[in-house]
Amino acid sequence: MTQAERRLYLITELLKEDKGSAGFNLGLVPGNEGGFVIPDDEKSQRDILRALMNIRGPYSISEDFLRIQDEYLQQVNKERGITDIEDLECVKEIVGASPTMTQVASPSTTKDVIPVLDTGISKKLYLWQGDITTLKVDAIVNAANSALLGCFAPLHICIDNCIHTYAGIQLRLACNELMQKQGHEEENGLCKITPAFNLPSRYVLHTVGPIIYTSAGPREKFLLANCYKNCLETAAQNQLESVAFCCISTGVFRFPQDLAAQIAVATVEKWLSENPDSSVKKIVFNVFGNKDLEIYQGLLL
Repeated sequence: MTQAERRLYLITELLKEDKGSAGFNLGLVPGNEGGFVIPDDEKSQRDILRALMNIRGPYSISEDFLRIQDEYLQQVNKERGITDIEDLECVKEIVGASPTMTQVASPSTTKDVIPVLDTGISKKLYLWQGDITTLKVDAIVNAANSALLGCFAPLHICIDNCIHTYAGIQLRLACNELMQKQGHEEENGLCKITPAFNLPSRYVLHTVGPIIYTSAGPREKFLLANCYKNCLETAAQNQLESVAFCCISTGVFRFPQDLAAQIAVATVEKWLSENPDSSVKKIVFNVFGNKDLEIYQGLLL
């Protein structure tokens, strides 16, 4: 199948669900035999497919659909461009705070060993401006809401929507399974891990940041720091090496950007220094807008 054929197949299958209710909800024009009129141009079709994926609930679907969706999304993600962390430039190094004595072979003999002071394992920090869904790392961080099911608003530009869109509908299913087992909404500052499915990353770390209603007080600062800390703890527990953090809570949750960045950098640096032996060695601070870029440059460079 071509990409155009895959796209039309996916749209058609999703429009068949729930007696076409999704099509009506999106305002599509009814067509013959109970179907809908699908525009011919690629952009309109892409938008319709994304909107259908955005509003779809977390219920199962056929293996054929998933196979074709995966083929489609992997090609889309490839065309969007993938940035490998190995191609990024390190902006700062953090050395572990636990120096130890190690033994290495003496250059003069194969029998003797000499003690060498290991000053700690180097951890690398990166600053990168771009779309986190195109980043090839072990895990990207999703600034989720308390339902932890992704954004249901069609074509919304939040990071939660983008991550679920380009990962595929399996991500919502995986999140729903976790939430059904938990039995209640996700609390602020915790972390859950899922596969990343069709994204270039291997995993997604989902965390719910605090919402600011008036000002960021001690409790909100503590909860935001916990988002970063618990994502790092989860990454270490799963033996991950590289993690990319988005700017948690600074969007619709209204956490002040300057303060959020200070908390992010301080928390990450402290955790890395205190956990020199963890698997986590590379951290990307991902920013999208120019203001966040300037803020992080001031903190890291």
